[in-house]
Amino acid sequence: MTLRAVVKGVGHYLPDRIVPNAEFEKTLDTSDEWIRTRSGIERRHFAAEDQTTSDLAVIAAKRALESAGLEPDDIDAVIVATSTPDLTFPSVATMVQDKLGMTRGFGFDVQAVCAGFVFALANANSQILGGMAKRVLVIGAETFSRIMDWEDRATCVLFGDGAGALILEGEDAGGTNSDRGVLSADLNSDGRYRDMLYVDGGVSTTGTSGKLRMQGNALFRQAVGKLTSTAEAALEKAGLTDDDVDWIVPHQANIRIIQGTAKKLGISMDKVVVTLQDHGNTSAASIPLALSVGVERGQIKPGDLLVTEAIGGGLAWGSVVLRW
Repeated sequence: MTLRAVVKGVGHYLPDRIVPNAEFEKTLDTSDEWIRTRSGIERRHFAAEDQTTSDLAVIAAKRALESAGLEPDDIDAVIVATSTPDLTFPSVATMVQDKLGMTRGFGFDVQAVCAGFVFALANANSQILGGMAKRVLVIGAETFSRIMDWEDRATCVLFGDGAGALILEGEDAGGTNSDRGVLSADLNSDGRYRDMLYVDGGVSTTGTSGKLRMQGNALFRQAVGKLTSTAEAALEKAGLTDDDVDWIVPHQANIRIIQGTAKKLGISMDKVVVTLQDHGNTSAASIPLALSVGVERGQIKPGDLLVTEAIGGGLAWGSVVLRW
């Protein structure tokens, strides 16, 4: 028998405030058409002034728990992927523990920017396979609106706030790639590309949170190739091919990147879960948001083979293959 980390529940949360592209026309030299054409984004959600990243994470977590039919104390570990924590420390994960009323287990954050959820999911899988936890609550949550330069039309129109969560539980399985659960993961990073996507502040540099900076064209050129290669690597590790894939659930950054990656993989866009038109780029929250919405829409069904892939600042990129 083989132990697999199987998805038991999923949930998401988006703040109430919806910001359509047209709202940026009031303050920037931009237009709804310009934003749609270059990114595929039509609207995004921004957190209220009194909402923190942990607030968003907790609501998504409660919905995932409800979906799984579990209580907070049924969870052994909480892993939160975020680049916009409430505080420098403690971790958002420990704040989620407290707000959920958890009295046991452990929690920590993972920081790999837009690739954060993939890294967190792979880490949760390792925690389960290594015997550290039976059930892990994995969350991606961001308030990227707090680190935007509102005068930079190339970046501030792209990002949004939100949270998504899923619960993994260890189960005995047959040890084949037809098992449900996480089948493989592929993680990568290369610090030489740091300047392509970064925040110009930090505790040991400026003492401020800073603002997001991005070299969009250079990042685009890296993204498609690296996302394709990591997806292919994860599929190969699982003994599967592109033909076996039911759904790609990509990081929701830019429709051109999503389309380019699908084309290089030889997978139809009909098999890609796309949500960025409604959410914008929610960084580490984008994949769990898309998973939850995909289930809600009736796209993702039990037994489906999924590939999740993402690239973010670092650069960091990776993918996870799992059967729902």
